Amino acid sequence: MKYQTPSFIEKKGVVLSKDDVPYDSALVFNAGVNRYQNGYVMLFRNDYGFCRKDFDDFYAGISDNTTPKTNIGAAYSKDGISWKVENEHVFELADDTISRAYDPRMTQLEDGSFGVCFAIDSRVGVRGGIAVTTDMKNFDIKSISVPDNRNMVLFPEKINGLYYRLERPFITGSPRFSVWMSSSPDLVHWGNSRIVLESRDIPFANSKIGPAAPPVKTPQGWLTLFHAVEEQEENFDSWCNHWKKCYYGGIMLLDLEDPSKIIALAGRPLLVPEEEYELSGFRGGVIFPGGFIAEPDGTAKIYYGAADTVECLAVAEIKDLIDFCFEYNILEK
Repeated sequence: MKYQTPSFIEKKGVVLSKDDVPYDSALVFNAGVNRYQNGYVMLFRNDYGFCRKDFDDFYAGISDNTTPKTNIGAAYSKDGISWKVENEHVFELADDTISRAYDPRMTQLEDGSFGVCFAIDSRVGVRGGIAVTTDMKNFDIKSISVPDNRNMVLFPEKINGLYYRLERPFITGSPRFSVWMSSSPDLVHWGNSRIVLESRDIPFANSKIGPAAPPVKTPQGWLTLFHAVEEQEENFDSWCNHWKKCYYGGIMLLDLEDPSKIIALAGRPLLVPEEEYELSGFRGGVIFPGGFIAEPDGTAKIYYGAADTVECLAVAEIKDLIDFCFEYNILEK
């Protein structure tokens, strides 16, 4: 691996896995996390109905059970490290068109409710949805995008009277998807879309990029994580054969008043898959941040899916994250 996670990042390891889920579970990852009441809440993607042996049998030509079923579960924690999962999943979508909803991202809005973004697989393409909840049990779906769009995250407050979201539309005929931004007066009607960051501008991406966790507000700007994909020469240890895609966590700082403007963009990754639980799993070599929490003591918790198999935690000083953006700022090159 040509990159390393910077030394100021402390990886705490796996905080949630299938073994913690009291219902059918094979993979637990790509969660949204936020403060809730006197602790924390996590909405996590739960894939179930298959196992690694099914993939081994598939490649041996004796099975075809490789299509996951998916629901979204909820877990609660007092310290953000030890988690207790609810006895039943809390969210699921399926109808004649939609096959599943997954990859929740959670933002606490100014009225105290939580905006939950999620991806949808459907027979007409990948779509992005936004729902609002106050109790993590009842979800009021506000909007579902046209195909093809996903990786949506909401900003935690209105900017100049409008809601903002980052998103990753699919560009026909191009594998180099990028980060876009849209705004809305009501979480329902979205427009004024513009590109924020192109994948070709990221030194550690030779494929696609996209949003990761909802941005965190700092005096210097919106501290914003993104994911970046680099095709490797060697296969990772994965359930899926010939998996060569390395997913990094990147970071940038966006302008407070105009978040389509990048103030600083780190030209090297913030999170690199290095640990065994990051390198080996359903898709080895994958780090995908979905939760980003600024704590009152100046630290940040970064929750991320690892190897599309488990949910993990890393911590850092917010000051170090901002300094990292400026120290390796490629906008000044």
